[in-house]
Amino acid sequence: MEIKWLFFDLGATLVDESDVYKSRCDYVIRQSGVDPVEFMNRVCEVAKTSATPIITAAKAYDVVLPKWDNSLEKLYEGAAGVLGGLYGRYKLGIIANQTLGTQERIDHWGIGKYFDVVVASAEAGCAKPDPKIFSMALEKAGCSAAEAVMIGDRLDNDIVPAKKLGMKTIWVRQAYAIYQRIDDEEKRPDHMIDRIEELGPLLESLRTET
Repeated sequence: MEIKWLFFDLGATLVDESDVYKSRCDYVIRQSGVDPVEFMNRVCEVAKTSATPIITAAKAYDVVLPKWDNSLEKLYEGAAGVLGGLYGRYKLGIIANQTLGTQERIDHWGIGKYFDVVVASAEAGCAKPDPKIFSMALEKAGCSAAEAVMIGDRLDNDIVPAKKLGMKTIWVRQAYAIYQRIDDEEKRPDHMIDRIEELGPLLESLRTET
């Protein structure tokens, strides 16, 4: 079936959260006095199985992290260009675990104009990997799962639930995604890329094949 919709995760997919990660790691190191190398090694290890590796690692040192600082987020270089190149060829949507104000943030970054459907957990009342948030987005888009692709950095939050609904999947191995492992078939994406800039060429090659 022809692919009509592309749904994107935001954090570590289109949005570079590295400055937020650094700020939060620095906070834990200051509060706990833990050796920085020890803490970062723990974060990387936890990232193999956890969608929130810094929070999980911080608990081992009895540190509660402050509120996520959205002001430190920025788009990945090239992300806006990728979306601009896909806009008009596909319908674009967002399915993301985000705090309130997702539409305002993507508008601020200049990419809000590309998305016809934005479903974020804070407003939706459910969060990935709950299949409800994916079904909600598909319903708003008016498309079947077979007509849609989910693009995200988390095997557990993005790839597994989307596959179960019948969506195609593209895993973006950015940020802490590089530590995740495909240890069973349900986690195996249809395709994988190492940077968001590789998405356009991948989709073009798939169109050519069909």
